[in-house]
Amino acid sequence: MRPWLKAALAALSLLQLISSRPLMSTSPKLKLSEITHRIQQLNSGVQVPCNDTRVAQVAFTDRKLSEQELLCQAAAALTSVTRCRKDYEPLITNLQSLHGDTSCSLSDENEIYLRNFLPELGNFTQGMYRHLATLAAP
Repeated sequence: MRPWLKAALAALSLLQLISSRPLMSTSPKLKLSEITHRIQQLNSGVQVPCNDTRVAQVAFTDRKLSEQELLCQAAAALTSVTRCRKDYEPLITNLQSLHGDTSCSLSDENEIYLRNFLPELGNFTQGMYRHLATLAAP
């Protein structure tokens, strides 16, 4: 077999392998980065998908709650978005994997528009990312 044909087949096989892998990362730092990036993508469009949908407000600044509890509440709030579920599924999946088995309760007493919720979530996950980065620094 010709060398260029072997190289082409190897490249095609590698490309097929890469495209078949799920985009989920395993590192918490990478998951936080993916969440932040996805929020930036959603906010960079003309309009946030389902931006007029109201979701339960999560008190990201409440220091009495653990980060896992807040991640759980954020996932629960986004799970309530049904009309644009596919747009938010990657966020929900990463949030759920970050909070693990933490169970949470979320009151829908205070609601917020999705277009306002996403920046709050983005700020929270960026803060968590920076905190992890400082812990990893020598």
